[in-house]
Amino acid sequence: MAHATADEGASGTAASAHAAPLGRVVLNAADIDRALTRIAHEILEANKGPQDVVLLGIPRRGYPLAVRLAHKLAAADPSVVAEQIIGQLDITMFRDDLSRQPTRQPERTKLPPQGIDNKVVVLVDDVLYSGRTIRAALDALVDLGRPRIVRLAVLVDRGHRELPIRADHVGKNLPTSASEKVRVRLAEVDGTPGSEFVEDHVAIEAPRASATAEGQEARA
Repeated sequence: MAHATADEGASGTAASAHAAPLGRVVLNAADIDRALTRIAHEILEANKGPQDVVLLGIPRRGYPLAVRLAHKLAAADPSVVAEQIIGQLDITMFRDDLSRQPTRQPERTKLPPQGIDNKVVVLVDDVLYSGRTIRAALDALVDLGRPRIVRLAVLVDRGHRELPIRADHVGKNLPTSASEKVRVRLAEVDGTPGSEFVEDHVAIEAPRASATAEGQEARA
């Protein structure tokens, strides 16, 4: 998938209190928290309550976002038990870029206790870009059950779609150029326990100057 979120660890030194963001920060920790709170309320409103809602996070950063959303749903509606509606959906073997990334390690798929049959499944991911990750997720769902409805919640929609896929719930629409990178950093995934804390943020990393110059020369 031409996904823009990097899988590398956060930069910085162990001596620093926080890992330094790469690029221009467009969402800080408070912004992310507010966006997730709004998405949780949108999910409840769209579904007219929490009945039959389950959240499936797409590794790596979609899963911790799904966990946070589940707890926000529980805070908004006391009938929700967060741990009962959370799952993780591995899409590794359904990707269309395995021939280019053969060493990608699968994650474990974990369904909520109630399963997904006849449920309202909300797929959760960090960045929506080409749409190929979500296409793979839909293919993976077919092997697991038959949801009544499938919806999509993403923290960032950066555009540049290659497939006819649209998010139902978006934390922030973020216009970008195809050459820029959108980097999402979450404490659960990118932190290094005991040495360095990564504060949640979303940043845009501009293309390297050399790459930009090469692109301009090629277009000349």
